[in-house]
Amino acid sequence: MTKQEYAQWTQEESPKSKGPMNILKAFVFGGGICAIGQLLVFFYQSRGAGELGFVFASLSLVVLSAVLTGLNVYDNIAKHAGAGTLVPITGFANSMVSAAMEFKTEGYILGLGAKMFSIAGPVIVYGVSASVIYGIILVLFG
Repeated sequence: MTKQEYAQWTQEESPKSKGPMNILKAFVFGGGICAIGQLLVFFYQSRGAGELGFVFASLSLVVLSAVLTGLNVYDNIAKHAGAGTLVPITGFANSMVSAAMEFKTEGYILGLGAKMFSIAGPVIVYGVSASVIYGIILVLFG
């Protein structure tokens, strides 16, 4: 089989992209997650949380996505929503719990604990490093 024949064969056998539909689904589901977050902010602020409503809403989204991941519900949603479930805070919680669940048979310390932070570690390091750099820039240039 020549390179051209192989290229034609792979193009014929590859599934056709559903780009516009995938984009629409990601937009709707991602927007839905953000809307739920905003409703949580309103809920917590109406209960007297004030500016902490944002913190409580973020924590609620993290806990909810972690629990749904543990129950295998989040992955089923992601099959239909695609990139829409990668909204940063829920996608991050999902990636941490998924990694931890995958290695739980290796024990709580070396499996669950170590693998959970294999994804979170670089994000935390980058976040702390970036905030220090931004803080120095703010102090120097005020």
